[in-house]
Amino acid sequence: MSSNGQASILIIYTGGTIGMIQNVDTGALESFNFDHLLKHVPELKSLNINIDAITFDPPIDSSDMEPELWSRIVTNIEENYERYDGFVILHGTDTMSFTASALSFMLEDLMKPVILTGSQLPIGALRTDGKENLITAIEIAAAKNSDGTPVVPEVCVFFHEKLMRGNRTTKINSESFGAFGSNNYPLLAMAGTDIQFYTRNIKKYVPGLKLKAHHEYNSNIIILSLFPGIQQEVIEKVLATKELKGVIFRTFGAGNAPQKKWLIEALSKATSEGKIIINITQCAGGSVHMERYETGLQLLEAGVISGKDSTVEAALTKLMYLLGKNLPVEEIRRRMSESIAGEITE
Repeated sequence: MSSNGQASILIIYTGGTIGMIQNVDTGALESFNFDHLLKHVPELKSLNINIDAITFDPPIDSSDMEPELWSRIVTNIEENYERYDGFVILHGTDTMSFTASALSFMLEDLMKPVILTGSQLPIGALRTDGKENLITAIEIAAAKNSDGTPVVPEVCVFFHEKLMRGNRTTKINSESFGAFGSNNYPLLAMAGTDIQFYTRNIKKYVPGLKLKAHHEYNSNIIILSLFPGIQQEVIEKVLATKELKGVIFRTFGAGNAPQKKWLIEALSKATSEGKIIINITQCAGGSVHMERYETGLQLLEAGVISGKDSTVEAALTKLMYLLGKNLPVEEIRRRMSESIAGEITE
């Protein structure tokens, strides 16, 4: 935190389109350099905010994002937590929601803003969305209440005027500037002529909490989506995989599956062996209610756990996180259907 009263923000550039600068002479895209950023976004100098930057070397395409890189981001935040008022993570859009979800669990008792943003066009492009996303993300990360506490003390995604809880987001469009949505949780803020914060939706600041950074994870998990005509042999072989610890099971509607004896037997066998199966709806919005129909109740009886209204990204990263802590299976099953970082609507 700055000694002159200005807010102090750390930018962590992991990679992605937002950090690419187009060389006007060659037309080639060059990777992020903070001096280049100041040149292309001179407005940063007028924000009255102290800004520093850390750059991944080499930058990571978001398609190559891995849990060990989430741990690296956590380390960057942990080591600089007392020095800065907030953090802005520049990230490629393809896996941004996975990273935002993972960080929400790995940064336990976080009481400062961690804002992920990116762009659909490079920061130096004529019609870039990167400039607005970056400037506003920094403003949000630096925003404080009248008592000096941060306005948004949680992991968020800011994109195209919308501030969203990170573990509630999903990438919904590969071309539109409005690339992200939050179907099961309301917005935290809207950025128009002013930034309007919806404080009732934002995690409450708790004085005295100390950041607990976690780096453990277990990624022996698979996402398995149902579809009409799915074959018995495929399901059985997947669930019998020796190293498999958990399954994000994407079902129909409110958590329904075909009434096939072989399917329920395969699921029951897997859960009896200690594999954790989480039921997530394939629908863009809504929640799992396995007790509502017979087609869902059979899954409940087979030991499948309701992920309620979690996104796939949140359910996957949460299960990785809990498995990495080597907790008893029953405790993991219980916590997967409870909110631990605002990822489930209670």
